[in-house]
Amino acid sequence: MLNLIRNQLVFLRQFGAQFETTGSLVPSTRFLARRVTRYLARRDDTPIRVLECGPGTGAFTDQIVKHLRPGDRFDLVELNEAFVEVLKKRFDTEPVWQAVADLAEIHQLPLQDFDQGEPYDFIISGLPHVNFPPAVVETITDSYFRLLKPGGTLSYFEYLYIRPLKKVVTLGTTRQKIRAVDRILAEHLRRHRLRRDTVFLNVPPAWVQHLRVQ
Repeated sequence: MLNLIRNQLVFLRQFGAQFETTGSLVPSTRFLARRVTRYLARRDDTPIRVLECGPGTGAFTDQIVKHLRPGDRFDLVELNEAFVEVLKKRFDTEPVWQAVADLAEIHQLPLQDFDQGEPYDFIISGLPHVNFPPAVVETITDSYFRLLKPGGTLSYFEYLYIRPLKKVVTLGTTRQKIRAVDRILAEHLRRHRLRRDTVFLNVPPAWVQHLRVQ
């Protein structure tokens, strides 16, 4: 419990300091984490490669590590130095994380600069797309599909109705930015969406988008 409180405090401090890349006052709940790992939880016995983008303090990671097995590969890409330190400590001290630590590697760099050569079976993202400029969102989504194996699954979340609402209530260049981001994401969803889950037990409530590219 004490570690959980410490992680939430780190998250809150980073929200204040770096809202654009943090995007929320509190970490995602376990209910959202379970939905975003829906397809990973259904994996078979074949060794897999998993990429987590923007893990923060590890709300989704805490579910991901439960589904890893010997022979798997797990890469985490996190730009925020404070979050990287939290993640390292969790791999060092928490039993479930420790059990798969030899399968995992944390990379501190932008997703756009990340390349491990081999594609991934599952990509799980906690990046707050709606907070970024359209050009950045485009490079992020290009990176997802560059790194995803054909037939692999991409899962990410967005807060319920936030993007549609911002399109209506914002003005000027902010409205143009939101609409441009909306077009980018909507086109990928139109072409590749596998499923959408709604999670009300989160702050704020969220949609989880699952995409698959053949």
